[in-house]
Amino acid sequence: MKLSILMPVFNEAETVQNALKRVLDVEFPCPVEFVVVDDASTDGTSEILDGLHDDRLIKLRHSVNQGKGAAVRTAAAAATGDYIQPFDADMEYQPEEIPELLKPVLRGEATVVFGSRTFGSHSAYSFWYVMGNKGVTTVANILFNAYIADLETCYKLMPLELYRSLDITSNGFGMEAEITGKLLARQIRPFEVPITYRARSREEGKKITWKDGVQAVWLLTRIRMTSKRAQRRGTPA
Repeated sequence: MKLSILMPVFNEAETVQNALKRVLDVEFPCPVEFVVVDDASTDGTSEILDGLHDDRLIKLRHSVNQGKGAAVRTAAAAATGDYIQPFDADMEYQPEEIPELLKPVLRGEATVVFGSRTFGSHSAYSFWYVMGNKGVTTVANILFNAYIADLETCYKLMPLELYRSLDITSNGFGMEAEITGKLLARQIRPFEVPITYRARSREEGKKITWKDGVQAVWLLTRIRMTSKRAQRRGTPA
């Protein structure tokens, strides 16, 4: 088994070097490659990436900013692993915990694994951010009669070919809802493991907004309606 870690980067000059160093230093139980996509950064991130060298690194760049979803899509197209794992360069997640997501797969207990965050006063930058995440997750659970804990988590481990078959088209943060909705529409229930999380503040570079939550609900509803129509026709969702 080979793991491809997909790393979208946009204007993360303050954290990208440390993020890459930490994830490269992790002891993984399988071969790993790191596909980094610079989404047209303008703050010096590109120059930092140019100075980093490792045989496991694949570095790509967008000429125009397209969004996180587009960067992950570009990374997945270049990946050669059996499994993929997105990883943000903002250091909100701990790269040392990625092997924990691999354990259920290596034990043969799961195909798709989500890292579920536990929010606390030290890990969430605002009440409304946490409530928004819980609200979107609840909508997904109601629409698909499921019970997942954290729809918006970045840590979504799955087979590369499964990700490609989902045909994710969202260019921005809506990719998280689209991935989860399409998995649930196929009756694929992620195995969830707890992970550590510390949200950044707006001043530190937090980019997601309430508009992304509204888009997530719209995407989930559209996916559910599409799957219902497919079921009535007797065709795959």
